[in-house]
Amino acid sequence: MNVKDSPFHSGEVEAQQRVGVTDLAKRVGRFIRDHMPDQHRHFFTSLPFIVVAGADQEQQPWITAIDGEDGFIRSPDAKRLLLNTTVDSSDPLAAAFNDGTSVGMVGIELATRRRNRMNGYLQPTTDGYSIDVGQSFGNCPQYINEREWHRVVANPLPPVRSATLSVQQIELIKASDTLFIGSGQHERTHARANGYDASHRGGKAGFVQVVDNTHLRIPDYAGNNFFNTIGNLLNNPKVALLFIDFKSGSLLHLSGEASIDWDPSSAQCASTTDSSTQRFIDITIHAVIERPGALGLRWQSQADAARQLTLLKKVPESESITSFYFAPTDNGPLATFKAGQHLPVTLQLPQPHGKVTRTYSLSAASNGETYRLSIKRETQGLISRYMHDTLAPSDTIEAGTPTGEFTLPAQQTPVVLVSAGVGITPLLAMLEEISLSGGNHPVWFLHSARNGSVHALGEAVRALTSADIKTQVYYTQPGAEDRLGVDFDVNRRITTEDLLNLNAGSTAHYLLCGPAAFVATLQSGLEAAGVPISQIHFETF
Repeated sequence: MNVKDSPFHSGEVEAQQRVGVTDLAKRVGRFIRDHMPDQHRHFFTSLPFIVVAGADQEQQPWITAIDGEDGFIRSPDAKRLLLNTTVDSSDPLAAAFNDGTSVGMVGIELATRRRNRMNGYLQPTTDGYSIDVGQSFGNCPQYINEREWHRVVANPLPPVRSATLSVQQIELIKASDTLFIGSGQHERTHARANGYDASHRGGKAGFVQVVDNTHLRIPDYAGNNFFNTIGNLLNNPKVALLFIDFKSGSLLHLSGEASIDWDPSSAQCASTTDSSTQRFIDITIHAVIERPGALGLRWQSQADAARQLTLLKKVPESESITSFYFAPTDNGPLATFKAGQHLPVTLQLPQPHGKVTRTYSLSAASNGETYRLSIKRETQGLISRYMHDTLAPSDTIEAGTPTGEFTLPAQQTPVVLVSAGVGITPLLAMLEEISLSGGNHPVWFLHSARNGSVHALGEAVRALTSADIKTQVYYTQPGAEDRLGVDFDVNRRITTEDLLNLNAGSTAHYLLCGPAAFVATLQSGLEAAGVPISQIHFETF
């Protein structure tokens, strides 16, 4: 891909290459668009608040949260968002917004763990602000701690400004499981990738390490390998942070400079480093602005409604994936859910970790009695390793309520389910739900795995095959033993042509789940072939 056409600038490419990721622009470039798909437009316009990063008149980055009445965000077309609201004069970006500025945005729905990112150019209008899209792309739901929101009458108090963190502000940071980080750069040769970026970071409460009242350390976990934030910081170390007090609606804005510690085992914090940490972002704080009661929103965490589940059994599905069957410890009925949704679980790990939360797709249809999670053991995965290696039948965990928007279309229409690797888990639940519903609409289930040793849940899929439900398995690197059996049909990757050759019809919906590059390739291919964006649904990991 030509440098000018690449969605990544030199800092992002440097970070990608440092961790051994190459040719990412070629594989996921079409995943990063110059416009919003309809799904993103509908998502943004449903939000009660949005997080925006930019720079003040001294070019120091800040990041803020903006709320408004129901429907305050509108999208007249795929290239614009309109915000029908005003920004208080105490907001560190108020003056920049009034003058027009480059911004980065992240929309996040904490209750369902959905998030989408965008950057562009903001300018004031008579009713608020207009934002022209530069880049738009979705994000995986990792490390989002779920919360339900409600409105209150906002009662903002005067801002508190300082150059260092107070004792109370340090306590807020130590109790936080969510932050937002703003960064930006403006390389002349990378106009498409220029601008500001707003990003979400999450973990267990206290994941941000407070070194002292002017220094923080933020762990960086495995993600989509885009390295938008870290790439920006390699080119421009100026950085902004935002902590939201979800119980009071207060905002804590920090601005300063960052450096990247590529060695998570460094002596500085080795005793408190989560094994999932890939690297650290070290922050030196230059300015602090606290805005008490700035938002007219309040949130309740899923932990407040957690329920205890008991592990009934563990069933190995492949050399790396195991299914975990849970039932409520109190023997009461479980909440029903839609196939494709995920379950937030919290485990009590040995110190120094304590309670840690992750979210996993439910791999079986709702039955009111048990939940099944089919989890891949990740070499660096703190929770997945614990569940595979230590968790035993009769042990208990805490779980929130199943949630998520990656579900089957409401109407009975032809459906094409396409997965790779552990992406099979939500789609298997969908396949089972379709089978149990007794519908007679055509269904195709295509799955890709490296070979039989890592192909999980194949028997469960085959058991659901019928006249209306057709399955096809692709192995990219089958072994000799695979060729003796009947576990796969095609020796290569799934292509867009494979999906189109199904002749599923103009009303078919395509549901894709797998690695970002896998999903991006098929999604862009379907769109290029004329499949409406509203009929393409996806989730990445």
